[in-house]
Amino acid sequence: MAEALKEVYTHQYIKNLASKVEEQYDAFNTEAFIHEIFNETWKDMELKMRMRHIAIILNEYLPLPYKEQLEVLKPASQHFVSFEAMFFQDFVELYGLDNFEDSMKALEVFTYESSSEFAIRQFILKYEEQTLHQMKLWAQNPCEHLRRLASEGCRPRLPWAIALNAFKKDPTKVLEIIELLKNDESTYVQKSVANNLNDISKDNPQVVIEFVKNNLGKHKNLDWICKHGSRTLLKQGDEQILKLFGYRQASHVKIKEFTHDEVVVNEGELNFKFTLQSIQSLGNLRVEYAIYYLKANQTHNKKMFMLSQNSIKVNEKTFEKKQSFKNMTTRKHYSGKHYIALYVNGEEMIKKEFELL
Repeated sequence: MAEALKEVYTHQYIKNLASKVEEQYDAFNTEAFIHEIFNETWKDMELKMRMRHIAIILNEYLPLPYKEQLEVLKPASQHFVSFEAMFFQDFVELYGLDNFEDSMKALEVFTYESSSEFAIRQFILKYEEQTLHQMKLWAQNPCEHLRRLASEGCRPRLPWAIALNAFKKDPTKVLEIIELLKNDESTYVQKSVANNLNDISKDNPQVVIEFVKNNLGKHKNLDWICKHGSRTLLKQGDEQILKLFGYRQASHVKIKEFTHDEVVVNEGELNFKFTLQSIQSLGNLRVEYAIYYLKANQTHNKKMFMLSQNSIKVNEKTFEKKQSFKNMTTRKHYSGKHYIALYVNGEEMIKKEFELL
């Protein structure tokens, strides 16, 4: 994924960046800056390395005190959006750790069109209390981008970012921010709060279970946060969390006519079909399937996939699905014996093998 994303930094993109910086700083050497960006190491750099490289070269070509550098970069940043503009935040992370106040103001500006979720973590590590105080203020700001930063920046296991090990051990301070945001009306913020809870659940499952107990049923948006924030626990079949969401033991459900391809060609698809049946209505069911992927060392790794999580009012329902076996950067498939299993309300109901050629 990152190999494709890194290509956003075209020659035209960097030329445009240099132009916007030069508008704020007349002495900026645009031609030399562009030449230095696309040096002999550029083609071998991945996405985050390219972000860091751009930040370093910006610093070299802005020979000013840090605070004055920010006064150049803040207006320039308004012309760049999304993840690729995170080199502005990376600049703050690299050169602003000794200037808390000005760095916080800069990260506020840079997060509007992009996100300061990575850079803020270094400030949490160095100035935990100060930074969390600032994040609590952001959590109450009218701007959804700042409120979202308050949650996203303190996630214990934020992908692509350094882990916050103190919060993995004890998420109490993170929960204080979540409490400020749990009733937020912004979908952008709600997703971050749910992802934060999901992070917490991986190290402190009981904390999230208690959060769900205390908040489920109060509002539909908060219900969504609770459920999305519990997705790892639900996948793991945690009995407490399943019961909280109404997924009781499905002893009344039977599986009939489970058919699947017994042989699958690599880069092809596994086709399978089955029917759930009950003498009464099927009821509130979470229906999943697992693929037990064969690994290089001949052990198996289980990966769960969702099929349905609804209240099913009929007494019989058929599911049909195709599972791709195309190789990806995140998963390589190995020839040999694999397994497919069906789960209902967290319980493995049936498991069958198939051969990957």
